[in-house]
Amino acid sequence: MTSTSNPRLLLATTNSGKLEELHALLHGASFSILSPADLGLELEVAEVGTDYAANARAKAVAFAQATGLWALADDTGLEVDALGGAPGLFSRRLAGSDLERRQRLLHMLASFRRPWTATFRSAVALAGPTGALLTADGACLGEILPAPRGQGGFGYDPLFLVAGTNRTIAELSLEEKNRLSHRGRAVRALLPELQARLMTSS
Repeated sequence: MTSTSNPRLLLATTNSGKLEELHALLHGASFSILSPADLGLELEVAEVGTDYAANARAKAVAFAQATGLWALADDTGLEVDALGGAPGLFSRRLAGSDLERRQRLLHMLASFRRPWTATFRSAVALAGPTGALLTADGACLGEILPAPRGQGGFGYDPLFLVAGTNRTIAELSLEEKNRLSHRGRAVRALLPELQARLMTSS
């Protein structure tokens, strides 16, 4: 017999920027959305996978098993063509803070001729308390600018000029970012099945 309780989805991240984007992407969904802070949960999952999907799966499974809830996680990387796809999986670990990461990236690119074409890639994963798992991918093409522009977003967003626009991700509204971004595309690809799984498990 199916329970009538409202299904709940845990966003498996403590990144405030990601939480804001994911809440907006999932707005209006027929389930409750929780963050780790809502549960008083502190959980760090090592990113040791060989691709974004593996890291996203590891995080989703860990949070689902820790809470008994369905959990949605992502892993994202910036791949710069001049750097052979780096920093890629190590984008977040390139330096300590967002500012330091941007400075480090520009230092790495200083000897290369522009344009510095690049791709943002994201994988999202959904895991349930019994281990059911779904994944989806998204990508956003663009190039790296030599100086930051815009006040929005986080991470490398102020340096990333979105292909087909004259704006960085940090110059986009949240609605525009979620429509164009790698993470937005991945979440939208997963959303129909995500919603179906949560509703049938409630």
